[in-house]
Amino acid sequence: MLTSTALEIDVTSDIRSDSRGKDPDRFSPTLRRSHQLLWSKPLPNGKPFLLEDRYPNGYLYHQSDMGTYHLSSDMIIRTFRPTLRMRPIISLIPEADQLSFSRIGCTVGGTTIFPGNQINGQHTINQARGTSRAVEDRFDLTLECIRRFYDGNSSPLSKVFDRYVDFFNLFETFQGYADFFHFQDLVSEDYSEVHFFSSWVDFSSPALPQSLREYGAYRDRNLAFVENRNARIREWATRELSD
Repeated sequence: MLTSTALEIDVTSDIRSDSRGKDPDRFSPTLRRSHQLLWSKPLPNGKPFLLEDRYPNGYLYHQSDMGTYHLSSDMIIRTFRPTLRMRPIISLIPEADQLSFSRIGCTVGGTTIFPGNQINGQHTINQARGTSRAVEDRFDLTLECIRRFYDGNSSPLSKVFDRYVDFFNLFETFQGYADFFHFQDLVSEDYSEVHFFSSWVDFSSPALPQSLREYGAYRDRNLAFVENRNARIREWATRELSD
């Protein structure tokens, strides 16, 4: 188990601060170290999931009798600020509010890891959820796809999840996955439902917020989730250090 966890994970730090203007998911050493510390821990089966830093020729890496895994970072808070289809709504929001949303989303609680290696030249999970109009890179909808995957049900991301089934098998159940990555605040107490960031019904519903009011609710729920998840991460890190 890696040590000094609580001292090295700052849940208030902007992950863009040390990426030299580049994509922090790839180039922030602080974020990469935080991921390494956070997810190098026992899996639900009790076996250690220790991650090795392979930058610059990779990201994080695990190899054991459970398999070989190449992991990459992914932002899970989507403001839709650069999205052309959202410009009529985003343009109505004060610039300071837009920047605040981005800033809070750019903390460790606004990120996760997924397998980063392509299989047979096809999309990774990060790529698939970013290009799906039914998901639009939203993490609440991604998590709903993951919940359905563990339940044996289909979703817009079923095919890409099938390619990385070994990764999801590490966590055994949806509850195991949600607990491992500190996603409890985005699911119901019995893990049977996902709490959505907007008034979403099913995958035939628009994934993009359709009005300023809906976007405001979407923003508030995203921010609450990140702040709650950062608090969980801080609590876990402090507990790990004291143990």
